[in-house]
Amino acid sequence: MLSIAMSELIQILRNRLVLVTSFIMPAAVSAFFIYRHELFASVASLGYVAAVVMFTVGAFGLYTTSVTTLASRRQNLFLKRLRSTAAGDATILSGLLLPLTVIALVQVTLIMSVLAVVAGAPDNILLLVAAVLATVAMMIGLGLATAGLTNSPEHAQVTTLPVSLGVIAVASWVGIAGTEELTLLKRLLPGGSATELAVNAWNGGVAVTDSLILLAPTLSWVVVAVALASRMFRWEPRR
Repeated sequence: MLSIAMSELIQILRNRLVLVTSFIMPAAVSAFFIYRHELFASVASLGYVAAVVMFTVGAFGLYTTSVTTLASRRQNLFLKRLRSTAAGDATILSGLLLPLTVIALVQVTLIMSVLAVVAGAPDNILLLVAAVLATVAMMIGLGLATAGLTNSPEHAQVTTLPVSLGVIAVASWVGIAGTEELTLLKRLLPGGSATELAVNAWNGGVAVTDSLILLAPTLSWVVVAVALASRMFRWEPRR
């Protein structure tokens, strides 16, 4: 797996489009939110800023790039060649997605650290870590499922839009409006409960047990996404 991951990391560093999608765009959006954190805190809260940053990196840096990468590796038959080796399916996919996952986690950590320095530390770091890890797992699962519907890297620009824009819209809705109304709907939508968990972790004022329950909907989306991926993911281009 590590050899596949190192090879993939080299490919990422050589690909300008992936670099822009994975690094520059999420960093630029996050920098804007941190720069205007007082404005967004007055509209919602600092927890909302943390949640939007988390989903910006997760949606564009991890999810979209994962789908594009897997579609590209399928198109050039790299997936087919890897599958002819002794490596198992899980090892191949883990190796391909490991660099993107690590990059996303490092980005979120650095960006939230800057936010903490600028605006004050989160109330519960462990809860925030749980929210980030659950979000990353969900976006990876959704990426695998979407890759099964994506024919090429160019096609990924279309197939990833509903999820990437959708989770950010949900994060903004929940982060600004809260969950006092339409509670169940907001928590069941992909990204809703993770947003609420991130907001609670940063702002405080909510019992830890009440916040931990919010992990269930996000992890349920992981299960659903993996189940869809197992049915739809293809290792070779359609003929």
